[in-house]
Amino acid sequence: MCGQSASPFSAPIFPFPPSPTDCVEAHRVCSVDPQCEALYRGLELCAADAAVSPLGEQAAAECLERQDALLSKHSSLLACKCQRGFRKEEQCLRIYWRVRLLPEDYELEISPYDNTLMDTRMASLVAASPSKQLDGENQCLKAAQDCGLYEKCGSLRSEYVLACTKRVPQTNRCNQHKCHRALRRFLERVPEEYSLGVLFCPCTNTMCGERRRKTIVPSCSYQEMDGIQPNCLHQQSFCRRDDLCRSRLADFLQNCQPSPLKASGCLRDSAGLCLRAYTGLIGTIMTPNYISNSSADVSLWCNCEGSGNQWQDCLRLQHMFTHNSCLRNSISWMENPASLPADITPPPAPRPSPLVQEDELLSNNHLPEHNDIVVETEEEEELQTQMEEETDEGGQFDVIPQYSERATISNLGSSVAGGAASLTARPPKPILLLLLLLSACLSWG
Repeated sequence: MCGQSASPFSAPIFPFPPSPTDCVEAHRVCSVDPQCEALYRGLELCAADAAVSPLGEQAAAECLERQDALLSKHSSLLACKCQRGFRKEEQCLRIYWRVRLLPEDYELEISPYDNTLMDTRMASLVAASPSKQLDGENQCLKAAQDCGLYEKCGSLRSEYVLACTKRVPQTNRCNQHKCHRALRRFLERVPEEYSLGVLFCPCTNTMCGERRRKTIVPSCSYQEMDGIQPNCLHQQSFCRRDDLCRSRLADFLQNCQPSPLKASGCLRDSAGLCLRAYTGLIGTIMTPNYISNSSADVSLWCNCEGSGNQWQDCLRLQHMFTHNSCLRNSISWMENPASLPADITPPPAPRPSPLVQEDELLSNNHLPEHNDIVVETEEEEELQTQMEEETDEGGQFDVIPQYSERATISNLGSSVAGGAASLTARPPKPILLLLLLLSACLSWG
């Protein structure tokens, strides 16, 4: 009969390694269990109290007890990960850190992001970088002009330049929060062939280097208006109070950990992962930048004065930018692809697209209980702003008619450009499902 239940499968339908559970989905499963949801809400209260003042010994012990009870009941919350640039990223990160209310030091250096579907080979980033440099050509000016020729890049770049240069009324300060948000939108929504072009354009003269250094508008994005650098540990402390900044910093500390034993100089032996993690910090309070117009050296806008007995900790954080062979090699290879060593980083395992997965599920008479395979994307809110002329070198944003094509994830095993790529898989209509079920029943006789 049609109502006959199908025998369970002993092996998964797809022979591909599973991705970690998304934290939003893990919390959805938890929320249908009253006990689990109560424990999670209790941790949210703990987090709210901790944001006001450090938890007392008894309060901390009670919160840790709730945390242990929650994770022992729903271990998926402990293993869950998030996707950078997705619409629900901040919601996902909030869940990730709530179940790690008082993380150990090592947990603050473990990335909450899932990189299993990302092509992290350096070759794929180099392919997206600017074209071969010509003698005497200002590659950073060329990258800016190329960005202006792509409507989305020009529009979002103009948006962050405006946000990072506009002064708050009756003050001499910019709105750094809006500046950071606009920078992140640019890096997450513009294809890497454009965003990486303006960030890592190779330079051979100071004029080019100065343009590159000013790409992320340093006077607002990370410098204090009074010119006084904060202590690096204080900067890190403020960062770790924000779920997004804490996550981006953890991603950088994990993926740019140097190692002299690896050809790439990176402990994880993936310069591509490091470069993307470094880029992810731009648009946070820990925004790094080039320190001069004559080199490709980068640093945070902070120092270690007043660190006391935490001097070594402060230097360690500072040196992750200034004395990091993994980061230095990654940036150098973007500038000079000819020096790129043999990239042994394997590409991500090939996976079928969400539509193919759904077809396979239907053909095996296993209908999904809910639409887990939809990859959500934020509504495109294109801000139509007038392109302003760039003062240095007479550069100018040139705009072509609106670019209508959208990058879609048609092959999850291939390199996808930036956060602009998205795919929405629509569930089949109920009538189609009914017809498929009736066909299956008839075929079973």
